Amino acid sequence: MSPLNLSLAVMGAAVLLIGLLSNPIKRAFLSGPLLALLLGVVLGPVSGLLDPAGWADPVTLIEEVARLTVAVSLMGVALRLPRRYLRPHWRALVVVLGPVMLLMWLVSGMLVFAVLGVPIWLALLIGAVLTPTDPVIASTIVEGRLAQRLLPERLRHFLSAESGANDALAYPLVFLALLMLEGPATSALSEWVWRSVLWETGGAVLLGGALGYVAGWLLVWGYRRETVAETSHLVYSLALTATVLGATHVVEANGLLAVFAAGLVFRRVIPEEEDQSEERVQEAVNDFFLLPVFMLLGVVVPWREWLELGWRGAVLVVAVLLLRRLPAFLALAPAMETVRGRAEALFLGWFGPIGVAALYYAALARSETGDELIFTVATLVICSSVLVHGVTATPGSRLLGRREARDREATG
Repeated sequence: MSPLNLSLAVMGAAVLLIGLLSNPIKRAFLSGPLLALLLGVVLGPVSGLLDPAGWADPVTLIEEVARLTVAVSLMGVALRLPRRYLRPHWRALVVVLGPVMLLMWLVSGMLVFAVLGVPIWLALLIGAVLTPTDPVIASTIVEGRLAQRLLPERLRHFLSAESGANDALAYPLVFLALLMLEGPATSALSEWVWRSVLWETGGAVLLGGALGYVAGWLLVWGYRRETVAETSHLVYSLALTATVLGATHVVEANGLLAVFAAGLVFRRVIPEEEDQSEERVQEAVNDFFLLPVFMLLGVVVPWREWLELGWRGAVLVVAVLLLRRLPAFLALAPAMETVRGRAEALFLGWFGPIGVAALYYAALARSETGDELIFTVATLVICSSVLVHGVTATPGSRLLGRREARDREATG
């Protein structure tokens, strides 16, 4: 049996098994990504059943799989948000996507610089990789019956919107650090403004919005002419994701941001009665994209390089998980009208998971620089985040749910 066929068989069976046991898994305070990651470790480094040594370039494979996974998740987030969500919540989103995100980048980069003693722009590159709140893992926290019962809809949509937007907006931060590593500061900043900000970011919004509008208009036309089957809406959104990714790759724009923009515009164009239910979108993401990428990560984790980091690796993980997001969020939560009270600020400040988005940027940065330390540090923090946030998600949601219920009774 070829390694490819064996990998497909094992990963497909694992997705089926985790899907069949999804409710007991959540009751056990576990998560699908965590189990997929552990299963990948067992099948790869522990048993040797799946050996990445026979693959051409595992990091390049991870980059492409992670890019597709994040793109599909971003489309799911865009379709899941209420169509008029952004306007009443724009101030809170500006705060969390502006000063909070910049502080997350700077704090993460300074922690890498202080603990590992690497050059400052390399540290800031790793910090940029670790900045985005992952939309893939965040979806596992805010979706499902348990989350819908315990968490206010307002908070679930806010975490989804933030994770979708800041994942794509981490792109300019990553390329700022990359350009500063490659050449003089003056030319690097000039290229960053014209290429990364104006063309790759601004152009991505315009291109993605245009493709989303055209796709929505064509779908409405198809429904009116009765050429579209009712069950094809989900497939249509996935096809739109692939189209936007391919088009932005051709013009060298930010594909992830373009997908998010396309999804938001697409949702606004199609009639409300044709909205795709969020459960079906998330089911597709979780079943076919989310779990395999974490299994793949578990297969290729760089154990030897982690051990070489020694105590510095452990200190960095703890520092990043505690200081990357929580202090900035607590400090600026009063400026976010969507976040009500310290308990909600603590919940949202803690649950900013690091996952597939960071994995994509880590693989991208490693391929651009050839520096293995980027992938080593990023995967260590990502796996730690999957473990810690996966174990604390259900208890944290229950605690906040009880707090919200007490507050409603007190004011009722």
